[in-house]
Amino acid sequence: MSCIAVIDFETTGLSPAMGDRATEIAIVLVDQASGKVVDRFQSLMNAGRYIPSFIESLTGISNAMVAAAPAADTVMREASRFVGSAPMVAHNASFDRRFWEAELSLAGEKTTTMTSQPFACTMLVARRLYPQAPSHKLGVLIDYHRLPKAGRAHRAMADAEMAASLLGQIQDDLRSRHRVAKPDHGLLLALQRCAKPGVVALMAKFAEA
Repeated sequence: MSCIAVIDFETTGLSPAMGDRATEIAIVLVDQASGKVVDRFQSLMNAGRYIPSFIESLTGISNAMVAAAPAADTVMREASRFVGSAPMVAHNASFDRRFWEAELSLAGEKTTTMTSQPFACTMLVARRLYPQAPSHKLGVLIDYHRLPKAGRAHRAMADAEMAASLLGQIQDDLRSRHRVAKPDHGLLLALQRCAKPGVVALMAKFAEA
């Protein structure tokens, strides 16, 4: 079975380069052929960083909650094993990739584990496929496609589940509207790198293939 790993982090801030750390991670494994969720991983993590009050209000994750959570390095090693060699997807993937790489590095994981798994971004892909959407934020796209809400926004598992649902919608639309038989991770990467005027030609190329 070939799977895609859809990932989401909650964090203390916007950038590990500024000293921010992860507070929660969730990963949803999706079978590339069927689009069905086959497994899930979720954990709070204690990285020894204070959570600002506005972040606590946004996520609902408190300092007391992370104080009782497993150490971040332990969680990240488990998460790395869970993902294995699966290609990865996230909504606004540049954010999640930064934290994935930073936390794995702090956990002592080899850099080859990080660099061998490119991230596809459902936000960038949605901008190319759904330019008419009112916004390309995850919650707005979920409402736009009338997909089910998975729980409180800005909790890792709820956001990962919704990103996985959006991924399924994208793949369904690539099959039905663009006649792409296998809308796999490689196509998502190509699509997110494609300039908007070239999307039609790219879809035609993959449809022919």
